[in-house]
Amino acid sequence: MKNILYILFVALTFASCNGQQKKGVEKVAPATFEKQIAEHKGQLIDVRTTKEYKSGHIDNATHMHIYDKDFNQRVDSLDKNKTVYVYCKAGGRSSEAVELLKEKGFVHIVELEGGMDAWNEAGKPVKQ
Repeated sequence: MKNILYILFVALTFASCNGQQKKGVEKVAPATFEKQIAEHKGQLIDVRTTKEYKSGHIDNATHMHIYDKDFNQRVDSLDKNKTVYVYCKAGGRSSEAVELLKEKGFVHIVELEGGMDAWNEAGKPVKQ
């Protein structure tokens, strides 16, 4: 009987964790990034230049160039309690964006490790 109760307790613990919002910052490889944006609702932002964005971006990404004058205002319009997925070309600008998002109190941030260069190298889909 104790074993059954223990198993039930463990199962309930895992079940309750699955529905909770993750917290913190994750830096993930393209395959994991692709899986997470497909499985978990969130806000996907591309912090590259307009020219880079137009040359190909991840589907459903919102273009928010990190060096635009209105970048902070646009970030403020995002929901701080929803996951933010962020990427750039190679990882430098997205790292800057992650720091800004953390300072602004965003709960869960997922950064694409290696940016679009890594995404393209992995053969992931790109929207023109």
